[in-house]
Amino acid sequence: MKNSDPKIFNWKDKIILCNDDVLKTEFVKANSVDLIVTSPPYNVDIQYNSHKDDLSYKEYLDFTKLWLKRCFEFLKEDGRFCLNIPLDKNKGGQQSVGADITTIAKEIGFQYHSTIIWNEGNISRRTAWGSWMSATAPFVIAPVELIVILYKKRWRKTSGSGESDITKSEFMNWTNGVWTFNGESKKKIGHPAPFPLELPHRCIKLFSFVGDTILDPFAGSGTTLIAAAMLGRIGIGIEIDEKYCELTRKRILSSLQVTNKILPLGESYER
Repeated sequence: MKNSDPKIFNWKDKIILCNDDVLKTEFVKANSVDLIVTSPPYNVDIQYNSHKDDLSYKEYLDFTKLWLKRCFEFLKEDGRFCLNIPLDKNKGGQQSVGADITTIAKEIGFQYHSTIIWNEGNISRRTAWGSWMSATAPFVIAPVELIVILYKKRWRKTSGSGESDITKSEFMNWTNGVWTFNGESKKKIGHPAPFPLELPHRCIKLFSFVGDTILDPFAGSGTTLIAAAMLGRIGIGIEIDEKYCELTRKRILSSLQVTNKILPLGESYER
């Protein structure tokens, strides 16, 4: 690689993490990904190391359109997309985030399939009520997030191994469009906005075959990659922040050594 090329973690070609910008990366080939599972920045002024999370709403939607276009390029013709986003936004003014991002995705070319409502069991305690016990200006806050299910060209999946590993009870429970499980602890993971392993675990088993390629273009703390590896898929992550890449490397080594479900991992960057 050239000195200007992004740093790459590669473990036996089973988990690949690229320290790069999803808007500029040339690492992921077009039409190569079976399933994308990601949670992009929410633009609620979270203190990331390398991302400005307090854009104007127009700037945020413009940014969203750019990275969604890249994701559309990456997916195979029968590729799917599990997009974890807020239902709405109250900080800095009410905005219909889920509806607006879904509309942008459809304008780009994504086909809409369905939306899963994630009911977080450990939602933080509310501190803002608006006009307390008055109709003057009450705030309505739903303790849920969305997992919007999109696809590129056709919903019926014909590529890949054709091997599913989902059980009967999992299939019956997870095809119910309301999922209830706790969120993840920021302090425990060491990242300002982690999502729980259960989220990509369910998405990967329900919407991909064993051996498929799973991409997270905002890899963050690496949860999607860990879930992919544990389930016998190939996990690819793009993460712009070098510190979070190092966090992911350590989490992967620790998690997969404990679960013992993948080949031994390398421990250094390939250049």
